[in-house]
Amino acid sequence: MSDLDTRPTEHAVPAEPMGAAGGPRRELLTARKVPLGGVRGTEVERTLPQRDVPTVGAWCFVDRYGPSTAPMRVLPHPHTGLQTVTWPLSGPIRHRDSTGSDVVVRPGELDLMTAGHGVSHSEIADDGAELSGVQLWIALPDEVRHQAPRFEQHRHLPVLRGPASASTVMVGRLGDAESPALVHTRALAADVALRPGTTVLPLDPRDEHALLLLTGDPADLDVDGAPLLPDGARPGLLHLGTGRTELALEARGDVRVLLLGGEPFREDLLMWWNLVARTHEEVVAAREEWEERSARFGVVAGHGDARIPAPPLPGVRLVPRRRRDR
Repeated sequence: MSDLDTRPTEHAVPAEPMGAAGGPRRELLTARKVPLGGVRGTEVERTLPQRDVPTVGAWCFVDRYGPSTAPMRVLPHPHTGLQTVTWPLSGPIRHRDSTGSDVVVRPGELDLMTAGHGVSHSEIADDGAELSGVQLWIALPDEVRHQAPRFEQHRHLPVLRGPASASTVMVGRLGDAESPALVHTRALAADVALRPGTTVLPLDPRDEHALLLLTGDPADLDVDGAPLLPDGARPGLLHLGTGRTELALEARGDVRVLLLGGEPFREDLLMWWNLVARTHEEVVAAREEWEERSARFGVVAGHGDARIPAPPLPGVRLVPRRRRDR
């Protein structure tokens, strides 16, 4: 999935000082609606990046799409310095990329694409099926961000079960359930399906965590004794900060939430369009190579010359914006 904004805002995140993640908190990061694939395409709710909280651990991009029967036609576009995580809740999506991958991802399956130095891909779903799901990006640490691109799909993922819950671990480890997906920083993503009752999930207190409602009524869920969403609040990502050893979830109906976590990212990070880099010069170079059809980003088979052009760069140098909690 791509950031299709024709005038994207840069998000530059200075390195996280040791011990500066802020401790436990409850902050709702309100979603903003973004059209995907044109005005008749799928509309997504984007909760990361935010101006004041651009990352949760190494998670730097969170889109929730659907449910919708609108087609998804995201033509080839580039990525650098990140991993994309695709998790459908309903409807299949065809993924093709410049590593030669051509697969269909369905609910319960995980697509993980590592961009490394550069990759391009497309995502198409135009058969009229209802589409719903999430896509996320993980920023790659400096020592691996220039690696060759790769793609993996996982159709069987571990589940941590409790009396009133089943948590499918997409990335990382939750309790004794560990995903086979290969990531390069301590990160967690789990689809937590809750039935009426109380569930207590184990957390790593060193890490930041956040919750996003996937399905169900938000009024049916309390998080550590308080409502998931305050009365009248718009949907969003509930940022929980660091320092928690467990998370109590009390459901009064069937609810699914996405639990994200990870070690605070401790490197400078510059995000613009679909590129994750470190400096203004890296962004400029990557954009120019995409526009010049450089071999860096390869070719996605099956689309001919069709692709998404890079938006114009702003007329100023891309500079860091500090998180409010630093």
